[in-house]
Amino acid sequence: MEAREKEEVRDAVRDRYGKIAQANQVNAELDAAACCGPVQIESRPGEASQDAACCGPSVISEERLEKLSEYMGYSKEDLESVPEGANMSLGCGNPVALASLKSGETVVDLGSGGGFDCFLASKEVGDTGKVIGVDMTTDMISLARGNVEKMGTSNVEFRLGEIEHLPVADNTADIIMSNCVINLSPDKRQVYQDAFRVLNPGGRLAISDVLATAELPEEVRQNLALVSACIGGAATIDHTEAMLSELGFVDVKITPNDQSREMIRAWDPNRSENAGDYVVSAYIEAVKPAHGGG
Repeated sequence: MEAREKEEVRDAVRDRYGKIAQANQVNAELDAAACCGPVQIESRPGEASQDAACCGPSVISEERLEKLSEYMGYSKEDLESVPEGANMSLGCGNPVALASLKSGETVVDLGSGGGFDCFLASKEVGDTGKVIGVDMTTDMISLARGNVEKMGTSNVEFRLGEIEHLPVADNTADIIMSNCVINLSPDKRQVYQDAFRVLNPGGRLAISDVLATAELPEEVRQNLALVSACIGGAATIDHTEAMLSELGFVDVKITPNDQSREMIRAWDPNRSENAGDYVVSAYIEAVKPAHGGG
């Protein structure tokens, strides 16, 4: 992918998620679910409705939002433990549960959004641990920082930056997690390469993302709406495994969730492609070697 094309992808993703954050700040409740396709957000009386981007049906009730979050692996207690607006259901799994976090660990969350996973992780790592959320959208960072104030937590911070070039020092994190974000990057190799840099020796990846089960058709890969809908930019499972190994990660494990296909089909903004035939949500795990890993 050429530099111009990469920037077009970044601009499209930044614009869509900026609209989600703006809508979430305007409305006390975001009436949409999952991560990436266009949805209509209900406005206050007298105001025009707004289009935003999430991977779910057009308009969704709070009850349905809760069910989808639970489907992704979150408990009702998880949902009730964060400020209103932090859980935007922008994901395809629960990387916090995958990470098996311990007290005192440092976590970096790629594409942290409103901070939902960061706040859940902060409870696991405790006061002696630290959670750093990174997002390239200024509106999301503003929203997340506002949620920090609501939470009153002191071990979470949010930094503006691209996940390909993390604003985090070398050998900082014990765990890098991400939830349905890396598929949106036009340079996934650079994302994982920088994650390797930021991880401590022995540090690990705990990623929930969308992966392709086979090469995507050209018309899907070139469709920016489908890329922003967590579909068109998905790397294949085989390519992801090979890429992680080439970058130096060990103990690479990818676990697809075939039951996610129906949910993913609903993300197609035009309902024109059989998205569930091409991609699934999956957990991606890998470890930076304790010795000789840079």
